[in-house]
Amino acid sequence: MRIAATYRVRSDAASIQARARAIAVEQSVEMPLDAIDDPAVLSGIVGEVQDIADLGDGRFAVRIGLAAETVGQDAGQLLNMLFGNTSLHEDVTLADADIPPGLLPGPRHGIATLRRRLGVPDRAFTASALKPQGLAPDRLAALAARFAEGGLDLVKDDHGLADQRYSPFADRVRACAAAVRRTGTKTRYVPSLTGTLDQLRAQAAIAVQEGLDSAMLAPMVAGFPAARALIAEFPALAFMAHPSMGGLRIAPELLIGKLFPLLGFSTVVFPTHGGRFGYSPATCAALAANARAQGALPVPAGGMTLARVPEVLDFYGRDTMLLIGGNLLQARENIPREAAAFAAAVAAHP
Repeated sequence: MRIAATYRVRSDAASIQARARAIAVEQSVEMPLDAIDDPAVLSGIVGEVQDIADLGDGRFAVRIGLAAETVGQDAGQLLNMLFGNTSLHEDVTLADADIPPGLLPGPRHGIATLRRRLGVPDRAFTASALKPQGLAPDRLAALAARFAEGGLDLVKDDHGLADQRYSPFADRVRACAAAVRRTGTKTRYVPSLTGTLDQLRAQAAIAVQEGLDSAMLAPMVAGFPAARALIAEFPALAFMAHPSMGGLRIAPELLIGKLFPLLGFSTVVFPTHGGRFGYSPATCAALAANARAQGALPVPAGGMTLARVPEVLDFYGRDTMLLIGGNLLQARENIPREAAAFAAAVAAHP
């Protein structure tokens, strides 16, 4: 069984065959083939060049077949085998990978489960983030309550919130969870988990103790193995993937749209086109389609505004969660009213 990994390589036509073979060797056995005397390794483990396509302008798409056996059940090893040493070559980008079924589990809580949990039968979901850093837990809790009063489905920590002196994790989570509960709404508060694996486990346990059923993690910061372990150990939690550090030379439609859901994330946040990041409409559409294909909910964000709701929903459709942060926070004391307008705009979209 092989993983078909596709790389975009800058090269001249005369060199691309050799470059492709070098990638196949580097991402499999990482040694001269004439030094290998085991036929099983040569036939079953060494990477295979399956295809080379000329994309024009000195760019080629190179597809390499990598032995799935080299991954085992290790999420970190999957990333290592896909792009470990080759990521050190600046002229190569990991563009896609066809992962054999069962190699990673995918999300335990898919889109249908999220719809049941949040009482959202058919419309798109709504979300916002608690900002800025530097606020004490009581200030963040008051902000969470305003968003909940406005009828948003989900209120998450900003990914920069961790276990800081001004906002200790345990104090923040208890305050925000209690504040949202007091509103009597169905809004979910989603804390951001950070730190070592032991710290992540302790934080996830606090979230469960507070009656929460969701949490957020940045898998490129925490690490694939830690993310996979945490998701496996806390089956009641639906995990949201944050894209921090995701701007590496791995195509976002693969990294965020496919690999993050395969780790077990139920929702994946990404910067939508037309915002403050540079993803194209084609990249965003492919990313969202990949996420849904794995059973995860795409969450476009990054410069979203209330005025863009119809446009964004026309583009992504209903199996989407819209995340608006700063645009709602500008309303200050009128956040419940603006959040309600956001929720109403999403609900009214055909």
